[in-house]
Amino acid sequence: MTAPKLSITSLSKTFGEGARAVKALDGVDLDIGENEFLSLVGTSGCGKSTLLSIVAGLEPHDTGRVLVDGQPVEGPGLDRGVVFQSYTLFPWLTARGNVEFALKAAGMKGGAATDTARQHLALVGLDGFENAYPRELSGGMKQRVAIARALSYRPKMLLMDEPFGALDALTRHHMQELLTRIWERHRLTVLFITHDVEEAVYMSDRVAVMSNRPGRIKEVIDIDLDRPRHYDMVATQRFQRLHRAVLDSIRAESIVVAQLGAALA
Repeated sequence: MTAPKLSITSLSKTFGEGARAVKALDGVDLDIGENEFLSLVGTSGCGKSTLLSIVAGLEPHDTGRVLVDGQPVEGPGLDRGVVFQSYTLFPWLTARGNVEFALKAAGMKGGAATDTARQHLALVGLDGFENAYPRELSGGMKQRVAIARALSYRPKMLLMDEPFGALDALTRHHMQELLTRIWERHRLTVLFITHDVEEAVYMSDRVAVMSNRPGRIKEVIDIDLDRPRHYDMVATQRFQRLHRAVLDSIRAESIVVAQLGAALA
């Protein structure tokens, strides 16, 4: 049996101490395979972003373990590219400059960094916009720069936290199509957080549903749709069946939250 690219075992995380302590994660177990695209969904506040931050090495965990290629995650690393909903671009640097900055920070020299930045901006459809500043780019274009930056140093895994959440519906669809094409062409492991069930089903090999806080993996649903994906699939009975399965799993958690709230009222 092939070892997973990412292995999360008995992971727990609590914020604060004493009476103010909040247990965000409790006994999370999840494996993601080599070149697999897995989406993580769940109710608001269930710990999705906390889990991704721990995998990224941006947040320590209390108990359990997180392994990438069998090695423990002990901090940020070049083996993991991260894309957040906010673009986090330097406003004083051009699109190419933002990508080059990450490459030079990773140790790549000037000429090679410039060439690699241009290649990855072209990969995300921004050839011709290399010298544009963030203020001159739309929201979707800024997120393309962020994705190009994350991919430029060839990470083993891409971690994405609601990357398209702030975009309008049409731009979001275009970005879904772009990311799907990039993934199908280059194949890397992706952990993708989203509140959009249709987005999760359309893009993923599997969808993991988290329980209410303290978060744990409640259910993992296989997405048995053919690749390459195309948007006509959304109208098929198979897609709608999978969409309903994921949505029902999340709704069950929402009902639990409502019942607890009523009991405490």
